[in-house]
Amino acid sequence: MDDGPFWITGAGGLIGRYLLATASEGAPGVSTVGLTRTQLDLADFAAVRNEFRRQRPRLIIHCAAMSKSPECQANPQLAHRLNVEVTALLAELAADIPFVFFSSDLVFDGKAGNYDETAPVNPLSRYAETKALAERVVLANPRHTVIRTSLNGGTSPSGRRAFNEQIRCAWAAGQTVHLFSDEFRSPIPAQETARAIWQLVARNQAGLYHVAGSQRLSRLQIGQLLAARWPHLHPRIVPGSIREYTGAPRSPDTSLNCAKAQQCLSFPLPGLTQWLAEHPDEVF
Repeated sequence: MDDGPFWITGAGGLIGRYLLATASEGAPGVSTVGLTRTQLDLADFAAVRNEFRRQRPRLIIHCAAMSKSPECQANPQLAHRLNVEVTALLAELAADIPFVFFSSDLVFDGKAGNYDETAPVNPLSRYAETKALAERVVLANPRHTVIRTSLNGGTSPSGRRAFNEQIRCAWAAGQTVHLFSDEFRSPIPAQETARAIWQLVARNQAGLYHVAGSQRLSRLQIGQLLAARWPHLHPRIVPGSIREYTGAPRSPDTSLNCAKAQQCLSFPLPGLTQWLAEHPDEVF
């Protein structure tokens, strides 16, 4: 078992990509296997069990998910299958090894903000419900870890996963972006999330952690930061209010308190404004 690889599910997504790209630095000397849907369909439980027995991984970082809230709202059974049942299967297989599960700040109803790990969850959307359910499954094993994160930015394989990519694509197409001034998150570059995860893995301290940016920003403020970074796209923003939104329920302020994780890290979790200023040439 000690010679088995690390598994990273969702390696074709944003955070999974960064974890895989930084694995040689974050987990030196360890073979790391990035699993995408084409390589292994996690909804095929028999195939997953067979592959687990064949490779005998010694750690699993589970990033894969049905993560778009409108799709989860429209397909609740599929969302439960992919976000809860798949997670339960992997947690079962990983009963005797470390297992890291990615959850979301959206498990909170957003009435308070600055949530720490002791705050009670109250998910409003189907997506958030599935994440909250999966959290309970994972945390039933004291070897296992739940990471709640917020909006992650960066470059994804598809070019459309990260919040910054979605906004950039809209502006590149000449579209006007509508952004709420009263919906707050804790955005963070995915490469900083990956760096934090590898350090937490190395410490092998299981449990529940919040890993997100240190700056509470509204959707509008995030858009304004990106507009200043990409003036050549002639960005257009229309401010709005979450009260005007008629889709799946949204939490107004899910900013996260990351003090617990910060105590375990060798670097400060950055705020987005600071990070963008310090990385002017970074593709973001």
